[in-house]
Amino acid sequence: MTTRDAAVAVIAAHVVAAAVECEQPDPYSFVVVLPGERKLRTTTSFTVGQHTLTVEAFVMRAPEDNVAAVHRWLLERNLHLTMLAYAVDEHGDIYVSGRVPLAAVTDDLIDAILGQVLEAADDPFNLLLELGFTSAIRREWAWRLERGESTANLAAFEALRPPTEGD
Repeated sequence: MTTRDAAVAVIAAHVVAAAVECEQPDPYSFVVVLPGERKLRTTTSFTVGQHTLTVEAFVMRAPEDNVAAVHRWLLERNLHLTMLAYAVDEHGDIYVSGRVPLAAVTDDLIDAILGQVLEAADDPFNLLLELGFTSAIRREWAWRLERGESTANLAAFEALRPPTEGD
């Protein structure tokens, strides 16, 4: 068995044991969907190359507000990540990505990578939304309050709630 095939077998066995949603679009690619607490789903792709395993997960679309502050936060957070790092694509969308040698692929490594994907995508998600979409969240608060709509899913952004009469 080649190192590449061994890595595929490790990933396939791990996602089955972890009981996470997974598709295998081709023999050397996996698309794993991780459930989260703040970001409901984090789609993570694994691509098993000739020599390396590439991991990539979408975090959020390009911020509309405070772009420099969002990017600075991501760069500072990169100092605390291992194996993965935040990246921005040509559209400004934010991802976490990384590469590891195929010889290093073990069940423990795949588990650590998936854990770090959640730590990087799910843990700071509300903070990144609040920082990168301040104006849109404020507009959404105002719109819902004006119409008497539910604001339950805006609870994480209470700090951006517009003042009401009597405040």
